[in-house]
Amino acid sequence: MSDILIRKEGRAGRITLNRPAALNALTHRMALAIDRALDDWRDDPDVAVVVVDAAGDRAFCAGGDLAEIYEAGRRGDFDYPRRFWAEEYRMNANVARYPKPYVALMQGHVLGGGVGVGMHGSHRIVGDTTKAAMPECAIGLIPDVGGTLLLAEAPGRLGEYLGLSGHRMGPGEAIHAGFADTYIPEARWDALIRDLVGAGDAGAIADHAVDAPPSTLAPLMEAIDDAFSAPDLAALTARLAATDWGAGVLATLRRQSPLAMACTLELVRAARNDRGVEKALSREFRFTARSLADGDLLEGIRALIIDKDRNPQWRDGIDDVAPAQIAAMLAPLGPDEMTWDGA
Repeated sequence: MSDILIRKEGRAGRITLNRPAALNALTHRMALAIDRALDDWRDDPDVAVVVVDAAGDRAFCAGGDLAEIYEAGRRGDFDYPRRFWAEEYRMNANVARYPKPYVALMQGHVLGGGVGVGMHGSHRIVGDTTKAAMPECAIGLIPDVGGTLLLAEAPGRLGEYLGLSGHRMGPGEAIHAGFADTYIPEARWDALIRDLVGAGDAGAIADHAVDAPPSTLAPLMEAIDDAFSAPDLAALTARLAATDWGAGVLATLRRQSPLAMACTLELVRAARNDRGVEKALSREFRFTARSLADGDLLEGIRALIIDKDRNPQWRDGIDDVAPAQIAAMLAPLGPDEMTWDGA
């Protein structure tokens, strides 16, 4: 059985992630297949709209296949993960810049790499079960796949909060944060896909949309803005410790990689000041390219995915990350920088 189903139906190019037992985790081959399909359909007059969905009820895509990356890192093979990330990031940019309607229907878990596949598209649909997040700091990574740009474009300082905490957003929250556009109950998705395939017109989405559930984050925005506007991680944690709401958030942050969180703050703020998906992805790649050899990623994957002891031994304490460490992780890569054709 193929991990990804790519075909043309009626006026639509169809992409279905097809690893439901693995929560549709994105492999290197799947990322390349999506990129090729988008290139093939860009100038195909038979394809008026691209429709992306996923098999199973539990997840649209729960992220990248971390087992692949872990095994390579354990062997000391850092070239393969870097190649995977670079090619995945080019696919993410392809989605973000795609000239035809790109409709993603995202149920269940939409995490990390799944955000990159679905939430850069032009028409982002969430449903009853959607739980979207950028939880990378929990494994020693930063929100990548262009996630720092999405976080930067969220209202106020919500991006810093979501990026550091990995908070899982329901459908109303995902729309409030700007990660999604439209709420459609999942019972209506088959009918929507039939309309898209038949007419090739993304305008059909409006015929099925209903009001989204309210965002539970909206009432917290003042508190979020106050704490997450702090200039650095140490000041941020001090602000959180001073409030009842913040103390609960701080308990979550204390489980995350301090180095990853400190670098996430820098990357989200850089994306806010210097927009563009390729720019965000290039900055993210500087961290991910170093994350196995110089960061916490191997230990984070070991603790949460491989051994599952949930007791990662991070390199730093939450108040101990030095500015020089952040600068080193985010410095340009020289000849290994991401490159973009025509960008």
